[in-house]
Amino acid sequence: MKILCFNGPNLNLLGQRDSSIYGKITLGEIEDLLNKRARKLGVEITFFQSNSEGELIDTLQREAPDAGGLIINPGALTHYGLSLSDALRDSRLPIIEVHISNIYSREDWRAKSVVSPVALGQISGLGWQGYLYAFDYLTRHLQEET
Repeated sequence: MKILCFNGPNLNLLGQRDSSIYGKITLGEIEDLLNKRARKLGVEITFFQSNSEGELIDTLQREAPDAGGLIINPGALTHYGLSLSDALRDSRLPIIEVHISNIYSREDWRAKSVVSPVALGQISGLGWQGYLYAFDYLTRHLQEET
């Protein structure tokens, strides 16, 4: 089983951004934690981060045929990434949308997600742990489907 974990704009700056919103952990540290969990379960996990919507889409289209599911934190593309939303839908993968901060308790414009309609579910506001919860749910979901 292969799971993709994609991150959108500015998530490469985790650990440097406002720690009161995004915490102190880096994206690399989150990837290390997910890799450890994946190895324990015998799951392959592929990570990708880009500040470019087009690069996210190109990589999704290339990787999706060999993947069972996707964890995605689209960053600001959550709110306006319509072409990313279309590509996610076209991938036909089960998707879990993750946000470190609670997008519903911040600026009004952050409460609208164009990704949620194509996702199985969303984890928002639980910090970096949201990635682990998404991974756990998605692996169970994929095991139940087989």
